[in-house]
Amino acid sequence: MEARKPEQLAVRTVWISDIHLGTPGCQADALLDFLRHSECETMYLVGDIIDGWQLRRSWYWPQAHNDVVQKILRKARRGTKVIFVPGNHDEFARKYVAHNFGGVDVMDEAIHVTADGRRLWITHGDLFDGVIQCAKWLAYAGDIAYEFTLKVNRHFNRARARLGLPYWSLSKYLKHKVKRAVSFISHFEVAVAREAKKRGVDGVVCGHIHHAEMREIDGVLYCNDGDWVESLTALVEHFDGRLEIVDWSARPCGAPVAEMDAEPLAAPVQPEVELV
Repeated sequence: MEARKPEQLAVRTVWISDIHLGTPGCQADALLDFLRHSECETMYLVGDIIDGWQLRRSWYWPQAHNDVVQKILRKARRGTKVIFVPGNHDEFARKYVAHNFGGVDVMDEAIHVTADGRRLWITHGDLFDGVIQCAKWLAYAGDIAYEFTLKVNRHFNRARARLGLPYWSLSKYLKHKVKRAVSFISHFEVAVAREAKKRGVDGVVCGHIHHAEMREIDGVLYCNDGDWVESLTALVEHFDGRLEIVDWSARPCGAPVAEMDAEPLAAPVQPEVELV
């Protein structure tokens, strides 16, 4: 996977997922930096934007998380088509499919047509996770263990920062080194691509596994936009239809984010997206 971090983005489409607002592991400041330095015609929020699982266990909602929501709503008010496809952590939003909130359309899934005519199926991807579907209690237990790993990683990175070293993700490292994790990722990617092929589309964009990737699987383009907890990545479509994974993890992000100015809500923006 090749990823780059541009200074300024002007693209046709942006896909982001797995922000996990409501958790200490959410990299809200980095995401705000990305949102401030990017402009697009259409933005897809591909699930796990708000972490309902964590919020049910313990309430955590700092100002930066509020700012992320306000920034996305502001983009919608200013003309960006924003489509929210809920995931398993924000599954509560699935009851609002086909509704529009502040210019954000909630869809169970969607088809996106690129500038060069390719049809991409948009889905979070949790339906292809056997643990989520067959043993949800195990998924909850895994989520708690994952939060613990992220907590350890935060302390570790504070020490690295004092030494002038860049951010390093322990959980991301383990995913690439633990055999069962590598196998799970591979099986997930193949399963999602196989379903996309059955649907007769050219490719699929998903999230869920926090592993940014773009490759062809059995004739289908598989794209995972990554996450804003570990990898700080997004998928973008350029105006010629070219797709690219953007890595924001190397960008310095220490400056305070400017306070949002209050604006009246405009009429909802209706996206030109094919419902599935």
